Amino acid sequence: MTNEFYKYELSKEILESLNGLGYKEPTSIQQEVILPMLAGKNVVVKAPTGSGKTAAFAIPICENICWEENAPQALILEPTRELAVQVSEEMFYIGRKKRLKVPALFGGFPIDKQIQTLRQKSHIVTGTPGRIMDHLGRESLNLEKVRWLVIDEADLMLDMGFIDEVKKILSMVPTDCRISLFSATLKPEIQELVDEFIPDMTIVMQSATNEQVAAITEKLYFTDQENKYDTFLEILINENPQSCMIFCGTREMTNVLFQKLRRRRIFCGMLHGEMEQRERLKTVDAFRRGCFRFLIATDVAARGIDFEQITHVVNYDFPSKKETYVHRIGRTGRNGKCGTAISLVTEEDKRMLRQVEEYAGRQLPFTELPVLDEEKEKTFWKSQHIKVEVKPKKGTALNKGITRLTIGGGRKSKMRAGDIVGTICSIEGIEADDIGIVDIRDSLTYVEILNCKGDQVMECLQAKPIKGKIRKVRRSRVIGN
Repeated sequence: MTNEFYKYELSKEILESLNGLGYKEPTSIQQEVILPMLAGKNVVVKAPTGSGKTAAFAIPICENICWEENAPQALILEPTRELAVQVSEEMFYIGRKKRLKVPALFGGFPIDKQIQTLRQKSHIVTGTPGRIMDHLGRESLNLEKVRWLVIDEADLMLDMGFIDEVKKILSMVPTDCRISLFSATLKPEIQELVDEFIPDMTIVMQSATNEQVAAITEKLYFTDQENKYDTFLEILINENPQSCMIFCGTREMTNVLFQKLRRRRIFCGMLHGEMEQRERLKTVDAFRRGCFRFLIATDVAARGIDFEQITHVVNYDFPSKKETYVHRIGRTGRNGKCGTAISLVTEEDKRMLRQVEEYAGRQLPFTELPVLDEEKEKTFWKSQHIKVEVKPKKGTALNKGITRLTIGGGRKSKMRAGDIVGTICSIEGIEADDIGIVDIRDSLTYVEILNCKGDQVMECLQAKPIKGKIRKVRRSRVIGN
């Protein structure tokens, strides 16, 4: 199949990355956003979850980044830490062949390490508004060279109280900065922000298509609070999902349901705002790679995080907002695949159900509870003990031909990127284009060698001094951003 991204006349490096990621055909939102952004226009986009909007802004930004410039040229604002990391990784993979560095800045992580990262070459920065403001106050982040600013998940920014910080950041970027805003809804407060800060914009408005809605089978089951868990478990066993997100209304309920399933030896993970940052990121990565089939989450913790191939969504607690129902079920039935959305509805939920039906423009019929047979139960419990085939991390194919070396010596020994690059380029047959990302830590330096030349460089560095000294050099695992 011909890669249809060729029609945008993108650079060879970006097209190679898109091929490596398996991106062959632009989604509807990408078709409407990529060209205006490539042309340097401001854009305001209203689009549903799962529309491919991250790549829509990542592709034109990565295409236009100048590798030689050390200061950040693009700033991507995200409402949550998980989203900042997710978008950072996506932009890193799209810019992989251009050797772009895309650090993510967020709270709950030592700021001094982030400051050290920003002192090195950083082409694109993603981050939460609070941590971005913190770095601006410390003058560890410089916006003078920023040519693109993206406000992602703007409606969630509003819900989480970040709009004032977003406005401050908007007032600090250069006047010629291109601004893009992406949101699932355009509430009045978001429209006010657009009117104040985003002139002459291209407006893109998309809703879930009839085909997308038709791809999702919606099932509603009436229950009461006393029997809710038992009803849920019967449905879960009957459906036996391959990959399922289960939404709860509170952190407490998320934890309660997680513990109940674990006691039944049903392998699952949970995601809520009180979890440690590293644990949250670890859970997201494990579910994305298929290490377990069931993820129990709150709306805020899971909002915007992209998981591919979700077969089922379960509303254990019916949503308290009509828009939330659409956000939740939109996580399944993507990319031409079918999905199932299951909702447990109590007497107290019926009023909100009517609001959801009015908002969605369709009636949501109730389904009779399934009658479990012995064969289905046996199949479900047997599947809990089958060893899961873990998927490779996204972007793994892009690491082909890349060797990551660890060199003894870092900031404490006053190592600079120029010292590393200069020494490696002195090796016969090695040029600057063969050297990827150089990451200098306190006592170690990581450097990527491209174009299948890693073995040659490693062998030569065993006897070649760097900054006047022979260094220990070893091969290390190629990782992401």
